[in-house]
Parts: sequence; structure tokens; C-alpha cells
Amino acid sequence: MTTRMFGAPVHRTEDPRLVTGNGRYLDDLGHDALAAAFVRSPYAHARITDIDVSEAIDVEGVVAIYTYEDLDGKTAERLPLLIPHPTLTNPMTGYALAPELVNHVGEPVAMVVATDRYVAEDACERIRVEYEQLPVVVGIEAARSGEALVHEEAPGNVAAHMVQEVGDTAAAIAAAPHRLTLALEIERSACMPMEGKGVYARWDSDEQSLRIYSSTQTSTGVRAAVAAKLGMPLAKVECIAPDVGGGFGVKIMHPWPEEVLVPWAARRLDADVKWVEDRREHFISSAHERGQLQDVEVGFDDEGRVLGLSVKLWHDNGAYTPYGIIVPIITSTQLLGPYKPGAYKCEFWSLFTNTVIVTPYRGAGRPQGVYAMERTMDAIADYLGKDRADVRSTNFIQPEEMPYDHGLLFQDGRPLMYDSGDFPASLAKLKELVGWDDFAAYRAEAEAAGRRVGLGIGCYVEGTGVGPYEGGHIQIETTGRVNVSTGLTSQGQGHQTVFAQIVAEELGVRMEDVHVTTGDTRRFQYAVGTFASRAAVMSGNAIALAARNVREKALRIAGEALEADPGDLEIVDGIVRVKGDPEAQVALSTIAVLSNPLRYAFDESAKAATQFAGTPDMDKPPVADDEEPGLEGKDFYSPPRATFANGMHAAIVETDPQTAEITILRYCVIHDCGRMINPMIVEGQVHGGVAQGVGGALYERMAYDEAGQLLNASFMDFLMPYASEVPHVETDHLETPSPLNPLGIKGAGEAGCIPVTAVIASAIEDAEGFPITSMPISPTELWDLRHRHAAGELPGLRRGSRTTTTAPTA
Repeated sequence: MTTRMFGAPVHRTEDPRLVTGNGRYLDDLGHDALAAAFVRSPYAHARITDIDVSEAIDVEGVVAIYTYEDLDGKTAERLPLLIPHPTLTNPMTGYALAPELVNHVGEPVAMVVATDRYVAEDACERIRVEYEQLPVVVGIEAARSGEALVHEEAPGNVAAHMVQEVGDTAAAIAAAPHRLTLALEIERSACMPMEGKGVYARWDSDEQSLRIYSSTQTSTGVRAAVAAKLGMPLAKVECIAPDVGGGFGVKIMHPWPEEVLVPWAARRLDADVKWVEDRREHFISSAHERGQLQDVEVGFDDEGRVLGLSVKLWHDNGAYTPYGIIVPIITSTQLLGPYKPGAYKCEFWSLFTNTVIVTPYRGAGRPQGVYAMERTMDAIADYLGKDRADVRSTNFIQPEEMPYDHGLLFQDGRPLMYDSGDFPASLAKLKELVGWDDFAAYRAEAEAAGRRVGLGIGCYVEGTGVGPYEGGHIQIETTGRVNVSTGLTSQGQGHQTVFAQIVAEELGVRMEDVHVTTGDTRRFQYAVGTFASRAAVMSGNAIALAARNVREKALRIAGEALEADPGDLEIVDGIVRVKGDPEAQVALSTIAVLSNPLRYAFDESAKAATQFAGTPDMDKPPVADDEEPGLEGKDFYSPPRATFANGMHAAIVETDPQTAEITILRYCVIHDCGRMINPMIVEGQVHGGVAQGVGGALYERMAYDEAGQLLNASFMDFLMPYASEVPHVETDHLETPSPLNPLGIKGAGEAGCIPVTAVIASAIEDAEGFPITSMPISPTELWDLRHRHAAGELPGLRRGSRTTTTAPTA
């Protein structure tokens, strides 16, 4: 018997501390530290010809000013390429401080360290930097023209060119009864965590050691990067992620220039140094995502079955490629979603532009892929005059075909193979939840009242739980306290709750006795990080395996103490007892004492252990050769390949006939992440993801001008949805366990965000009666599309009550 915690909607244990103002975020630390600030390039592409610090150096409170010439050793070298790839033929990374060229607005040029941030900012304004401006490349069209180059080393601005194909796609499309082409676009967006990036470094000159606090998604990665850059032994560097106010992918990059420079300055000055990103810095020097142009060619039969699918992608990777080409690779592979085309080819070009770098942002290439695939499914349905859900169903991979191998390579180089899922069941649930079959009547009622409504749908499959590994460590103290640690970090996902639930169930202890630590290299040194919906799959399973190791040891020691077979024992609420004989029992706290044969006692558990100690065998050592003292254990989980979560969304929108304002009336989600550890937390992840998806579909975009200046680099100008714009999210779940891991779970962190852009585009298109091919979309843009449609410049749709006589071209 164990405490049943799996699937229980347990309230998040971390929330009382956070919502009462007792969180400890990066800026809550180091109040007495020196403050750093940065001079950043005002130009998107320029050569630095001179830096004059003379007016700043004597400002009262300034401690030091550094430019590239001050850097030494590996700190003066380029920042690392984190994820190389054979097709990334022209990789390019930046420097901690620009040595000669700047390639985007916001690139750091100089660092000031002062007694406080105000002084540091004042000094930055007095530093005079002279630039020779160079031609600027902004946008994919400009990049692929190759008329101007971001880097001379990258002809045509091409960082990478990749092709994956299964079958003879050209032949399949040519032989298909029907063919369509689509030209699609998704513009750039960016995540906006409540807390920007931040670094606080403490140098211990006596120990020659460094402790770093960073608002990061990968404390072990930052630790390793800083140790390498500063030429320090890894054992002399610690990195701790305190409470992190949101990550969403922007904080998985490591190291950021500031994560190198702040520790470097702390060691050089023998002082504590801190930097916290302000909001404008976040806009112009952190990572963006999403921007792609997509050309789709598809061949299909009379039922809408895809016989051949060819997709070309042009991806804007910004000025550098420190995170490799993960985003376009994910787009190209996970574009297929729950479908099985007869033949498939995807070719992409990852292009340099003089803009902020692109790294994964919640969804990480999947929203773009789903957009391409789902727009294609809608176009097929429209061309054939068929129900959009029926066309999707015709192309589904069936449950009995699992595991399903697409014949492609996933981003980690392993086969793109789905482990489990029941797509027809998910679609049936979605249609019932949103009232799919009743929508025609609802539309008729709305139109009679002068309203314009539309129904949209989107399906997706998400690779989650990618390797290479995560670990977990569990220690039971003699008080009964259970300490759990894992190396990945937390940014609000509820790890303290979920991991405690796993341990409580696996060990048979009370959840309130379980205490979880994440993101602290002092507690756990080998880890990868929190991203790609991998935390529960990776660390959850590692912690479960570690708990099983501890449980096995506890039962064996308890068996000796109770003179019982360990197989006859159970653990309930921290008490080991003989099944059927609850009087024969011993507390886990006492077992912890027995596991560590000291000759003195500190607490009641130690005193209680004396009744079980017995007479020691003098012919054996107190601790056996194959044992370690203490009731603790460690284990790692390394998956054979990724697990694949999946889901389907539907939305009903209303578009105002006069103003073109877009309102989401209903939003429905069916989600399958395998076994749910905590349904309440899964719901929260879905709701938060949908909110970000709504932002990406209707509001959020990076507005660059031709000179590479970001025109909306503040919350005054960058639109995000308020609570009033985020609809109530209606959810239902399917649980198809993954056969790949002991707990049968899949990831859930990005699911809510992935299909939203495609769903909203589908719904607006259904409401308006003409194709929607570019997202995000504003009321102004929708108004313009209406006028173009009325003028005959845009084709109408064949389906729906606003059918026109203008049909798509085959």
C-alpha cells in the first residue's frame, strides 16, 4: 500500500510563499553588491571606430569601466555554439563585449560597474562611442535576397540549409488528383517574463571560488560555461537559480554575455557584482522567436487524403546562432502533427538578419509548423467542400499504428517516432466539447442578429521529455524529513508540488514531509535544464527511480529490524509495517538512524532505534562493503527517445462587421500528456499557454523599421493580452500512457501555446469567408483584407454561408 498521490489535484505548495511576497527573486539578492550597467549599440549594423570613456571614468561612484580590450583569456573569445549541427555550415556567435562590429541594436559594447545602478547608468551615458554605419538587413525577404550581408562569412545570409524527405514527394504531388499551393507567414514575437534576466556574482578570494545566482533555466549550464570562460576548476564554481519570475525559453540560453561579464568583474574587483535587466534591455538584447515564411505545395485525393506534402521554410535566426538551428528543425519535423502524408519533404534556410537572436520560446518552432499544417488542412477541406474535421480524421495516424515512425530525424538526431496517442478519440472529444456539429445553427442565429462568427480548429503533436538525462537525489533524515533535489530549475511550473507528489506516492510518506530543491548546483551538479516540456518526464522519472532505490533499502533494513521478509512490508505515512499486522512497525525516521550506525544519539528517532539495534556481528564491518551509510539514494533517467504529447483546440470567434475587432467567444482544449501527476497543474499550464498563444495570434509582434530599430520596445507599444482578452479555457483530457518511461507521463508545459495561432486563423477565416495567410492579425489588417476581398483581389472560400464564386486555384 502506498499513499495515492498520482492524479490528485493537489494545491501548489509553493504558492503561499510566492503570493505573500516571500519569494526570493534575483533582484531580492545582493542589495550591497556593486551594480553593473551596459552601453549597448544604437545601430543594427556598424563598425566601432572609437570608444572614449574619459568623461565617465571620474564620475563619483564609478568603480570600473570595461571594453573588449579589457577582456582576457577565453572571455575575449566568441561565446559558445551550444548545439552544433552538420547543416549549420555558417555558425556565428557574438562576444561578451563587441570587439569591432555590432550586428543588432542592443549588442553590448561596454560595461560600467559602480556603487549603484543609477551611477552606472549615468556613467554609461557619458561614454562616447563612434560608429561607422553599415548596410542593414531586416526581415526574411531582405535576408534571402543577399543584396547586403550580415556576416561576410555567410554568403547569401545563409546560416544553415537542411532538407529531409520521405518518399518521392514531387512525384506524389504530380500524380495526385488535386493540388494546392499556399504562401504563409508568421511574424516575430517574444516572451515577456515578469522578471527579466539577472546575474549576481560573489567572489571568495580566500577560497578562490565563485558563487553565481542567475535567473536562468539551466544553472548547471551557466556554471559550466562560466567556469570554462574564466578558466576556473568546475568544483570552484557554484550556480543557483533562486525564484525565477518566468522563463519561457529566453533564459535557456547560456551563457548570456552578462552571465560571463558579471562573474568576471566580481573576480577582478574582488567584490560582489549584480546586474538586473530592465524592460528595454529585454526587448532589444534578449531573444525573439517565431518569424518564418512558408511555401506549401500539397497533393491530395477526393477524400482529402494527403498524398504528397512539400514545405519550404525561410527562418529568421537574427544576428547570431548560439542555440544552433533547433527552432527550424522542430518546425520541419513536428509540422506533420497527427497526420501521415504519403510522401513528405521539408527544406529550410535559416537566415541571418541584423536583429536580436532567435532562441526557443514556448512552443519552440512548433507553432510555426502547426500553422503550416493546419492552414493546409483547412485549404484542402475548402477546396473539396468537405468538413474540416473530416479531412483531418482522414489523415490521422490510428492508435493501432503506434509506435509510429515518420522516417525523419528528430532534433536530437533520433528517429521521429510517436510513442502513443489516440487522435480519433481526441477529435471526438473536441467536437463534443465545442459543439462542432451544432455550429451551423449557431452561426445562422448570429447572422440573423447581424453578427459574424467563425469556428476554428487545430491539431498538434509535441515532442516532449527530450534527453539526454536528468537526475534525482533523495535523503531521509532521522526526523522523517525527506529532502529531494534535482538539477533542473523552476520558473513557476509547480515542480515543488509535482515532485513531492511523486516521492510521497513512491515512498509512502506524507507529502508535507517532502521538501524539494531545484536549480542549485550545490545540491545536484549534473543536469541539463528546464525547457521543451521535459521536467516531469525527465526529473519526475529520475526522482521516482531514486525513491524506489531508497524504498528498497528502507524495506531491507526494516525487514532486519522487524525480523520480517521485506516483501511482506509496506510503508504508510512514513511508517514501515508488516502487512496485516500494523502493530509490527518502525518509523522511516528510525530506519534512517539504523542506516547510519553512529555511536551517539541526537533525537528521539535515534533513541527509538536502540530497540532494533540488536547485538552487532563483530565479524562484519558496521557498514557492508556494498553499502553507503544513510537512507538516501540517487538515480538518473535517460530516455530512449522523446515522448509525444498531443492535443486539439477549437475556438469560436466573432469579427465585428464595422470595426473588424476580433473577439474570442469560446476556446476549447483536448489534451493528452499521458498519466497526469496533478490535473490542476496541467490545467494551469494549458491556460497559461493559451494566453501566450492568444498574444501571438492577435497582438504580439516585433516591429522593426528598415534601419533595424525596434519600434515597439516598451509595454507602451508592445501589445499583450490582458485578462479581458484571454478567453475562459474549457478543457478535457485524454490519458494515453507513454510506454517509454516508468511513470507513463508526457510533457505538458508548451501544449496550450502551440496550435493557438493556427486555430485563431482558422476561425477568422471561417467567419470572414476568405483566406488568412499571415499572423498575427490586427483589426486594421483584417479591415484591409476585407477591402481586398471585396475588390476581387482575394479569393473567397467555397465552404460556409459566405461562399463566393471565386475559388482557389488548383
